[in-house]
Order: sequence, then C-alpha cells, then structure tokens
Amino acid sequence: MASFVQLVALSELFPRGILPYLLGGLLVGSGVAVIYLATGIIAGASTFLESTLSYVSDVPRFNQFKYIQSRGWRLVFTAGIISGAALYGLVLDSGIWTTEVQWWRLLGGGFLVGVGTRLGKGCTSGHGVCGTGSLSQTSLVNVVTFLIVAIGTAQFVQALGVTP
Repeated sequence: MASFVQLVALSELFPRGILPYLLGGLLVGSGVAVIYLATGIIAGASTFLESTLSYVSDVPRFNQFKYIQSRGWRLVFTAGIISGAALYGLVLDSGIWTTEVQWWRLLGGGFLVGVGTRLGKGCTSGHGVCGTGSLSQTSLVNVVTFLIVAIGTAQFVQALGVTP
C-alpha cells in the first residue's frame, strides 16, 4: 500500500513521467560540466546574456574584458540554448507555445527575473546548478532564498485568485 501511495504522489509531481526531467537534468549537468572543464568558466545563463549584450551595448558592465574575450563561444552557447528549446518544441513536443499566460505577463515576469539575477549576482543556473554543485555557501543561500521567495509568491498569487 505504501508503494502505491508513493507512486500516486510521484505521478502528481511528474504528470509527463519522470524521464523528461531526468534527461533534461542530465543534459544541463553535462553541458555545464563540459563548459567548465573546457574553459574554467561557470556556465550561468545571466553571464552568457551579459557577454552577448557586449555586441550591442556601450555599457561598461557588458564590455568588460572577460566578456569581450569570450563572447564568440558564449554567443554560440546562447544560440544553442534557444535553438535547442525551439527544436524540441517543434519536433518532439505538441507545439512551441505551451502556455495560456498572456504575453504581457511573460514579459513582465521576464523583466523581474532579469532584475533579480542582477540583485542576486547570478541566476538559478549559475547558483543552482554550478554553485551548489561546488558547495558555494553564497550559492546555497541564494538558492534557498530563490525557492522561499518563489514559493511564497506563487502562494500569494494563487490566494489572490490570479489565473493565466
């Protein structure tokens, strides 16, 4: 009986099954490991975005030597993130647009995430995947903070009755 209850609980947490999440995690982990082993650079997505912005912005933050020196391969990596997700959406999934959330809410949420990555000195891929993997105390604190705030925000929005 206990194993049946556990199976039901897992099916609610992973409605599409556990395999896509397992494979996704393995691919993300492998990708950041390859980048770190090949370059010694932690593969946080916000850092990759900053180096890409050095092509189009005169802001000194985006034009640091470390970004300009490595922006060629970082641009390729960023393009790979976008094209990999698009390819999966077009070929393997039921469609590329899989949300009922209005575009303006996605834009606003993306803006807030961008501000949050600057305030938190990194993003969840940098802190959550790479930082916690290297047992960085700063990253561990950041990830716990991200989770607490995200869960609290989701509960608050749900209590308000906001829907997509």
